[in-house]
Amino acid sequence: MGTDKAEGIAGLDFSSVTPEEFARIVKGLSGKDISAIATDAPLRGRVLREVFARMERQFRPEAAGTLKALIRWQVTGSEGVEDTVYETDIAEGACAVRAGRSEAEPRVTLVMGDAEFLKLVSGNANPVTLFMTRKLKVVGDVALAAGLTRYFDIPKV
Repeated sequence: MGTDKAEGIAGLDFSSVTPEEFARIVKGLSGKDISAIATDAPLRGRVLREVFARMERQFRPEAAGTLKALIRWQVTGSEGVEDTVYETDIAEGACAVRAGRSEAEPRVTLVMGDAEFLKLVSGNANPVTLFMTRKLKVVGDVALAAGLTRYFDIPKV
């Protein structure tokens, strides 16, 4: 692997890491650290699976109200690692997450690299800033994308 911090993430028991601890870990990662994770396909897959699994637990139904939306997340791969796609389906006060691309038409698709994704979901980046700096591509409902973080308990770091 590439760095001590990336190796440290490889050894993490994600089930025992709180969202706040995860946010601090991500905040402490350099671009080189994230690249080491992003180019290690098994580790990248494990990190993405854990992040998306947490989305269901960190969902805030009271904030979502009657929102009904399918959000497609495309995390772009690098250095021969394929893109990873997940979908979050918000409906009836619940959030369901599934790996892969369904046949359903998403209300919004978010396309970003590994670094941007990790920073966004850990509270270390603002979605509007990522969009304005072209590090986040939004296809579909831009207003939904801009306010998406309010539907999840994301630590403030």
